[in-house]
Amino acid sequence: MRKQAEAVQSHKWVGKSVKRIDGPEKVTGEQKYKTDYHYPNMVWGRVLRSEYPHAKIRGIKTTKAEAHPDVVCVLTYKDIPGFNGFGIVTPDQPVLCEDIVRCTADAVALVAAETLEACEEALALIEVEYEPLETVTDAENAMKHGAPQLHPSGNIHSYVTIENGDIDKGFDEADYIFENTYYSPRQMHAFIETEGGWGMIEADGSLTIQCPAQYGHRDKLQLARALALNPERIHVYSSPNGGGFGGKDEITVQIYLALLALNTGGRPVKIHLSREESVVAGIKRHPFKVTVKTGAKKDGTLVANQVRAVADTGAYASLGGAVIALAIEHASGPYKIPNVDMEGYCVYTNNGISGAFRGFGVNQVCVGIETHIDMLARKTGLDPMEIRKKNAYRQGEKSSLGHVVKSSVGTIETLEKAEECDLWRNRDLYKTQASEPWKKRGIAAATSFHGVGMGIGTPDYGAASIELLEDGKFKVGMAIEEIGTGNGTVYAQVAAECLKCDVNNIIVLQGDTKETLDSGTISASRSTYTGGRAIATAAPNMVNLLTEAAAEILEVPQSNVVLADNKLNVAGDNDQFVTYKQIYEMLYHKRRSTRVEGHFYLPKEKKELKGSGGAPHHLYGYMTHVVMVEVDTLTGETDVLHVVAIPDVGKVLNPQGLEGQSEGGAVMGIGYTLYEDVLIEAGFHKTKNFTDYIIPTIRETPVIETIPVESMEESGPFGAKGIAEVVMIPIIPAIMSAIYDAVGVRIKHLPATPERVYRAMQSLKTSEVSSSDESSIV
Repeated sequence: MRKQAEAVQSHKWVGKSVKRIDGPEKVTGEQKYKTDYHYPNMVWGRVLRSEYPHAKIRGIKTTKAEAHPDVVCVLTYKDIPGFNGFGIVTPDQPVLCEDIVRCTADAVALVAAETLEACEEALALIEVEYEPLETVTDAENAMKHGAPQLHPSGNIHSYVTIENGDIDKGFDEADYIFENTYYSPRQMHAFIETEGGWGMIEADGSLTIQCPAQYGHRDKLQLARALALNPERIHVYSSPNGGGFGGKDEITVQIYLALLALNTGGRPVKIHLSREESVVAGIKRHPFKVTVKTGAKKDGTLVANQVRAVADTGAYASLGGAVIALAIEHASGPYKIPNVDMEGYCVYTNNGISGAFRGFGVNQVCVGIETHIDMLARKTGLDPMEIRKKNAYRQGEKSSLGHVVKSSVGTIETLEKAEECDLWRNRDLYKTQASEPWKKRGIAAATSFHGVGMGIGTPDYGAASIELLEDGKFKVGMAIEEIGTGNGTVYAQVAAECLKCDVNNIIVLQGDTKETLDSGTISASRSTYTGGRAIATAAPNMVNLLTEAAAEILEVPQSNVVLADNKLNVAGDNDQFVTYKQIYEMLYHKRRSTRVEGHFYLPKEKKELKGSGGAPHHLYGYMTHVVMVEVDTLTGETDVLHVVAIPDVGKVLNPQGLEGQSEGGAVMGIGYTLYEDVLIEAGFHKTKNFTDYIIPTIRETPVIETIPVESMEESGPFGAKGIAEVVMIPIIPAIMSAIYDAVGVRIKHLPATPERVYRAMQSLKTSEVSSSDESSIV
């Protein structure tokens, strides 16, 4: 590790704030997204959604719609040539419903027409006879005997459990026990580019789909299954992407585009969901009900943690099983609690569809253990940072799951940085500086972690190609999409560092299934680690190709050739060199390949914890947040004023990119904690658009400091690991505890709206409990 740290000093590109390679186009608006394109002779496509959240379909009549003069085709389940279903893990969502609908997101028919207006008219002409059924809208009730069964397997999609030690013994040893139930909201991804794209049949009969997504190669396989086509005849362009956050990990409109393209006589088809349709049809973050019971000793040692989490996955599985599994894996935090008993249920309801979202279940469960640590600190008078440091595991120690953590761990370092930051050291002073007499300030901290990669039992690999081009530049092929994170810039930095060339001589190609190797999904905080390591794996093969060719040109042994800046020298003789362009010319004339590949498998633990659904991970990212809030005691309105974000990134590859991720994650966490919730009643969306869904704006964005910790993960590219998700996790319990620090109430039902905070404060005024009792909950 020392050698690796010393090598960092000589890096030319890695660790530098290289400007984003896609920055100019995005800043000027010249960047073309898939939904920006228009084609000659195009037609529009629309989807008919269900009128009811739960109903039998007694009949579908399309005759009137087909007779519309501007309609090109109308499709139902009868027109699906292959398997009528999709889903990343469990393909239980119909492409087009045949006999039953389970939520208002369900697609019943497709229309292609000359204009968007004609599509709307045709949708209204399709006659669907429904028989409404009883809805299931509460996940707890869905598990009870006698509840309507939404799927043949029942309403419990999955169940996971992790046990370690003896939970009863742990609670017997505890001096203090804290037990609370926490409720989390249904959050919307709110990406700028709603779901949409293009489908077209090429001259050779192959199918092209242009649709923003998070795993084009997997989408291709799902398309092939539904269309009964050879996947090699399907070409998916899935990048660039106007925002994802997990909301485009699942199939969105790709299969609809393909079905219409196959039935429009070769004319290109465009579908682009309105925001209103995206609200109904798009997946959301799982709402959770989490009951947590934590036992601790007087000296701050955590001895027991019991968790029961229930996740509402909506009508279909999507990635719900994986979400609840990851939640339970992380529910005891980055600590070494000797006795844990944790279980999670993923449950079907008629409440739309839930799936992947940044944090992937950890957001919902981190509040329990972190809030209880804060309560323990107040009960005992111990420092909350010291309690966390006392219980945090280090590299080589056992986690609460009972496995030895072999990868890098930076939790304690993040806590030490938090203790040293100005906001924490001078918290008593800052709390006295409220902007108005009726406002109160609070400051709190929380820490958490998040797995990097897919975990045990799921394929997880990386691959990249590097090609020397005619002009002496290099084309890096990486299937992992650009979804706004700037990963393409990091890929260019890694490639330039490995090939000792200028970063402007690297061209990064992403999200093209024909031109790139399958590198897995852009999710699970794996983009930087996987893409960077794949490129670093391919680079030695390119170096070998270059040095071998240079040796031929220079007529010296290959061992005498070394890489210099944008050229290859004879060792010890800078006057004897060849350029990359000269090497290309030689290889081209000799009809030799100028392309290499690199492949690797992400490291995994050897043994899966029984019943865990894929735990433990081998790699984790760690994070501590310090937060200052100001609460208006007259209204309950809460403002976040200052955030100190301290991520353990392994190695910072691009400081500017890291700050962007850190700041974006903090703002998203603020929205989740204070504002956001998609309201669904009786299976129908009450939230329709951004007009009744509150997300933070620049006015709600606080001062955000990012102070990285570099724990240097030896298996990662130059020591790096992923942090895209953990940056929005501990800020949630930190805000919750800061509200308590300000006004003495704990809000356990998120979002912490002004109404909830105000009611809690009013309840506290009238309660007769002692000041040491923290039972005021809303």
